Order: sequence, then C-alpha cells, then structure tokens
Amino acid sequence: MNKKWFQLWNIGRLRGRVLDALSLGRTMLLLAGGSLVFFMLLGAGGLAGQKLNSSPIPSMKGLAASLSSGFFMELLGMEVPHLPQGKEPSAFSGEKVTSFVFQLLTSVNPSDPKSLVSREVPGLAADDPFLLRKGSGGSTGAPVDYHPGTDELAEGGGEEVDPSVPNEVDKPEDTPAQQPEATIAPSPEPSGAAGGTDKSDPQSETDNTKDTSVKRILIYHSHPREAYNPLLGVANENPSSAVSSKNVMLVGSYIKKKLEQRGIGTVHAKEDFLTKIADYNWNFSYKYSRMLVKSAMSSNQEMSELIDIHRDSQRHGKTTAVIDGKSYAQVYFIIGHANKDWKKNEEFANKIHQTIEKSYPGISRGIWGKAAGKGNNGEYNQTLSPNSVLIEVGGIDNTAEELKRTADILADAIADVYWSSHDSEKVNATAPQKSNGAS
Repeated sequence: MNKKWFQLWNIGRLRGRVLDALSLGRTMLLLAGGSLVFFMLLGAGGLAGQKLNSSPIPSMKGLAASLSSGFFMELLGMEVPHLPQGKEPSAFSGEKVTSFVFQLLTSVNPSDPKSLVSREVPGLAADDPFLLRKGSGGSTGAPVDYHPGTDELAEGGGEEVDPSVPNEVDKPEDTPAQQPEATIAPSPEPSGAAGGTDKSDPQSETDNTKDTSVKRILIYHSHPREAYNPLLGVANENPSSAVSSKNVMLVGSYIKKKLEQRGIGTVHAKEDFLTKIADYNWNFSYKYSRMLVKSAMSSNQEMSELIDIHRDSQRHGKTTAVIDGKSYAQVYFIIGHANKDWKKNEEFANKIHQTIEKSYPGISRGIWGKAAGKGNNGEYNQTLSPNSVLIEVGGIDNTAEELKRTADILADAIADVYWSSHDSEKVNATAPQKSNGAS
C-alpha cells in the first residue's frame, strides 16, 4: 500500500514539474514573440522614417572629440608638478574613467542607453548629425554643438556688455577704427612662386557699380555670443562674449563688407538677444532669431538669401586647414531636416560648398543634416527661404587672421552663387562701367 502511494506521489510530482515547465515555456515563447514583433515594428518604423527623410546613414562622433581639454591638462599635470589646476572636477574620477573605458570598449555611452541599440536598429540614431555631402576638409568628425553655462553674462573673460554694440542692425562697426580688421593687414600678400593667385585675398574684382542700398542678403547670428579664444586672450572650452569684435559677429562683419564690395546689398544683424529679451532662454535662440529674420525680410522686399553664422565648438586641430603655408578656419554647412523642403536649402548650400571646393579644397568640412533632437532646433529658420543656410565658421581656437581669410573666401563664394542666379542684374550693373571704358 505504501509502495503504491509512493509511486502515485512521484507521478504527481513529475506531472507538476511538467506542467510548470510547459507554463514557463509558454511564457518565454510569448515574451520572445512579443519582443520579436516589437523590434520588427521598431525596425520597420526606422526604415520608413529613413526612406521618407532620404537621409544618409547617421555618422557617430569620434570618441576623441568628446574628451575635454581638462583631460589632457591632467595628463600633463602628472608630469609637470606645478601646472595650474582648474576648478572642474577631476577627469580621472572613478565614474568618468569607468564610463570612458566602457564606451571605448563597447561604443555604448552609459549615460545614453539608446546608444546600445542605435547602431543596430535603423532610425534610433536619427538625432545625431549626419553627413549629406563630404568636404575635402575632412568629414570624419561631425560638428559639435555649443552649450552655454548657466550664467552666460559672466562668460567671455569677464568682459562687460557694451550697450553701444548690441540690439542694432548694421551699426557701422566695419570701419577700420572700430573693428580688428585694422589690425589685420588688408593689403594682399605676395603671390606664390608659381605665380598663382593669393589665397588670402581670394577675389579682388569688385562689382561695386551695383547700388547696394537695396538689401538682398541677411547675415545674422542665432547664437551671437559664440566667441573665439585668441580674440579673448583665454583658453576656454566654451568661450562666450558680448563684445562683437571677439565673437561670431566679427565674422559676419567681414562677410558683409566683402559682399558689399561685390555689389550685393547686405544687412548684418547684430542683435544680442540676451541683453534685449526679458527672461532670455538660450533654448529659444532660433525663435528669437526667427523674429529678427522675418522683420528684416519685411523691411527689405528683395531679401532672399539668409546666412546664419555660427562657430563650431571643437579645438584648433579639428577646425583648421593649411593651404600653401597659410592657415584657414574651416566651415560646416548645416541643414535642418525638420524643414520638409530641406532639399532646396541643401541645393543652395551645395552651390556655395562646391564653389569653395573648386578653388580652395580643404576649407569645407561638408554639408551636414540635423534633425530636431538632443537640443537641435532641426529647422534653423530655413523654412523662411530656400536660400537659407547655417554656416559654422572655425572653432573656438581660430585666430582673427584665419577667420578673415575664410570669411573672404566664403563671402566670394556666396557672391558668386548670388550673381550666377542674377546674371541680368550684374549685366545691367556693369554696363555703365563697360561703356565708360569703351569711350
């Protein structure tokens, strides 16, 4: 009797285990099937979005670009005993070192879990900048966005805001007495031994017979305080200044002056939004500049070309080209993919890009697309005109001379593109000059 009962008990236990196994297997099968369906839908959505957006495969930023200068300063500090130390937390803390090594070995950013599957699932890396057209200046590194500190007024080497400079459009600061242009020799340097044209003065011809009182191009700055270390006399990782001779407004002044010399009426807006707008918020920069652009266009009916000048946040080695022994600030062209007609803007940017590539290979870092995400605006006011583009000129360490050389090249390229689409205007403008020459 006991033996029979024991056999029945064992059979019951075995049956229970089989039922448990079947139940667990069914649960695992349901989870696996659900996961498969989820990732299939996710992948299909990413492929569909990529197809609709016609964007190239996003490129990943180089790991080295994510390292701060403080990291290298601390490396040097290990060998140089009295090297000054900054106030920032050590780059060699356990948390930072662990994160760095993990990212180096796995290409996964611990602070961004999406990076775990972004390279495997199409569409998940859509927020990253992606290359549309390669530039001969190198296209391995994407542009790095500028993110200011919480107290932007205190940045920029402790300089005070000059109330006579901001909040104005086309204040005459392009004169030698007010701009550092006077400190950069404007006279052409000698040509190369081969008798070629001087790279620092790319085009000497002037279309100044055209009446420049009709304004056709707008130069403006959505981030007007993006500054350059050599002009500030500092070595900041994110320099900022309200003084127009030390930030991207200087580049805008160079470009405006050159365009006017080429006979194209140009407005240079020098709006310092931080000092003019109550409750200023850096994240709304493009909303502020959009109001500025719309106001400028309403006041100038012939205005169609909109150039937003910025500065990249990478160091000198990644934003500089050397051509015929002279150094130049490199440029990025940025196209916002939140604009449904972005291809028209990319076509306009490509004309400028190709013009530079033809005469000065090495200056352009290519045309990059950005979607809305990770702090990106994704539109950059480019819906206001198909001839609108954001251009980053140089990085935080480029000098005034490098910026001046590139600004002249960029302005000439913009002028060439403008006149190529307005040939009748140029013929009419130059006709009196030809007539006087003939007589």
